[in-house]
Amino acid sequence: MAEGGGVSTVSENVPSYEHIDVNSTPFHIGTFRNLWLGMLHPETYSYSQTSPETEDLRFISDMGIAPETLAELKSVCSTDSLRSHPEHEPPDTEAVPPEPQLATLKLRKRRQDYKKSLIRDSMGRHDVYANEMELLAIGRRPEDSKDLIPEGELILSFNVVYPVLFERFKHVRAYQTLHVLGSQKLTELRDAICCVSDLQVFGEFSNTPDTAPQFLSKDHYKSAFFFFEGTFFNDLRFSECRDISKTTREWAKTHDFPDFKTARMEDTTFYDLKVKVGYPYLYCHQGDCEHVIILTDVRLMHRDDCLDRKFYPLLTHKHRVATRKCCVCHLYISRWITTNDALAPVDPCLYCDQCFRMFHYDDHGNKLGDFKAYVYIDPGAFN
Repeated sequence: MAEGGGVSTVSENVPSYEHIDVNSTPFHIGTFRNLWLGMLHPETYSYSQTSPETEDLRFISDMGIAPETLAELKSVCSTDSLRSHPEHEPPDTEAVPPEPQLATLKLRKRRQDYKKSLIRDSMGRHDVYANEMELLAIGRRPEDSKDLIPEGELILSFNVVYPVLFERFKHVRAYQTLHVLGSQKLTELRDAICCVSDLQVFGEFSNTPDTAPQFLSKDHYKSAFFFFEGTFFNDLRFSECRDISKTTREWAKTHDFPDFKTARMEDTTFYDLKVKVGYPYLYCHQGDCEHVIILTDVRLMHRDDCLDRKFYPLLTHKHRVATRKCCVCHLYISRWITTNDALAPVDPCLYCDQCFRMFHYDDHGNKLGDFKAYVYIDPGAFN
């Protein structure tokens, strides 16, 4: 285990800003949860629904007011008092008076007039389905009571950054957003991260395009590690796995860096970690495929969350990546990539399966010309 046990001062276990609006100071997740649960009343994070009468009595007691005052507050602060239309007419959320006097209505009318002047009045598919995955899991409860997540569990939100986005965008976008439970192992997050390099097929197939590949990269190269706060957490679950962080640690020793620790990913839960919120950490697999992962939120489980343990790590957002079309038909997604190809307009060149076979093989399947062909996995396959 890495970074376990209690800490002497409370301030070290409660995250605070290390750099304003950037990241917090390092804190131990398990100890922070214990402090949180010690400060809160169990009803605060309970899954059971509190009746309105009980909430009213608790509010009267906490605020020290009379029941008549609460009734008056409910009347004055009711949403019915905010109506901008007669009660007998159905509400029209887009209705704005033709000559409004309120500054907010003036701004709203100006905005509506501007929208009407636009040719395109529909949202893009990415905007429409941006939170679709998160909405599908809200309020989901398990069929088996054994899969019910206990009260007081922590949910950690991680953003996984796709490596090529650093080169294409000024502002880096999260490729995936995953919710994990504090009691889960680091290996469960590792298995939930999808990357196109895990699906790569090695080998040259120009002479045997119909031969099925024997393995994918993720089946053959299973080594990986997370790097959190000076510790390499290696995935050593399988006999084929090896410590791929060894090269980095040996290099660090020769360059006057402090000694880095190591731990097993499969033996470590998120409660054992000491991390910073908003700070970029490293996930490395396939030898040199690196991803930045950022812890963006730590909170207690709520009754409106997905309470089925089988769905965690829970994928709540996935960025849609543009697909690479065939260079011949410009219609279908690329399946092959060729090099040293005399028929190709560029080198290397992408082809869909149909164009690739029509261009490079005769009716009997014999190879035409001297070229090399490799299986191409499009990143858009994850969309």
